[in-house]
Amino acid sequence: MEAAATSGAYWLRLIVGLVIVLIFSQLNALFLVWLERKVAGHIQVRLGPMEVGPHGLLQTIVDGIKLVGKELITPARADRKLFVIAPVLVFMPVLVAFLVLPFGPELIIRDMNVGLLLIFAFSTFSVLAILVGGWASNNKYALLGAIRSVAQAVAYEIPLLLSVMSVVLMVNSFRFSELVMAQQRVWFVFLQPVAALIYFICATAETNRAPFDIPEAESELVAGFHTEYSGMRFGLFFLAEYTNMFIVCAVATSLFFGGWHGPFGFSFKIPGVVWFLAKTYVLLFVLMWFRWTFPRVRFDQLMNFSWKVLIPLSMLNLVITALVLKLV
Repeated sequence: MEAAATSGAYWLRLIVGLVIVLIFSQLNALFLVWLERKVAGHIQVRLGPMEVGPHGLLQTIVDGIKLVGKELITPARADRKLFVIAPVLVFMPVLVAFLVLPFGPELIIRDMNVGLLLIFAFSTFSVLAILVGGWASNNKYALLGAIRSVAQAVAYEIPLLLSVMSVVLMVNSFRFSELVMAQQRVWFVFLQPVAALIYFICATAETNRAPFDIPEAESELVAGFHTEYSGMRFGLFFLAEYTNMFIVCAVATSLFFGGWHGPFGFSFKIPGVVWFLAKTYVLLFVLMWFRWTFPRVRFDQLMNFSWKVLIPLSMLNLVITALVLKLV
């Protein structure tokens, strides 16, 4: 009876957590779209959306309604099954990642001992979905965008993982709660500044954000891998992009910025979840700042920067970290 009750409580917690994740991911994407328009407007000395709702707050809701009302067009020569599966496939890893993110000491749906590995393992589904969508569209621009995305993901996944391993070596754990607890006094961004910088650059590339938005470069590829998608099929790609932005920034908060801890162990009686979300949204603001500051790089520059600069630098940082830990 006790085992059954424990099992029932576990499944109830999991189901409730998934429902909360679904609601939060939708609201978060709506807010981030509005925020990016505002950030872009103010950086370019404009106002951004102002007409629909106070300061344009309802603009993204109206855009969402518009997307729902648009016709779902499937190209005549597209691979219909793969074409329909790709937008669903791109959103799958998002739900899994939220299961292990540590919003607070008691706000983790499942505190797994391989939580960090789980996120990186499922993140590859996004690349697979982009490849499937580009291939199934039977469009040369979409296919080129998909191929670029795969090449970019392979190149930047390596330094990203190497930078993360520097932190894992210090804590000797892949469990998010232990990674955060190790930063109770000093955040790892002060102990591993090079790893933090490499991670953030690679995360920008992994989410196809400017200046690394090569797979969907509108000046070259119309819209890249989602050129042929319309309505909510396009909306799912868009939703996944903004949710992935939140996830990479949340992981950065957990690995380098103390998670739910305040600076230098001082919480100032602010709940841990508030600290966690505040840091995450500051990093999201930086991602948006990047987009409206730096010009898009060429594809050869993008690949050379990863293979010739980031990978050697991240390997060197990992070796130095291992040596310091061994000697000290």
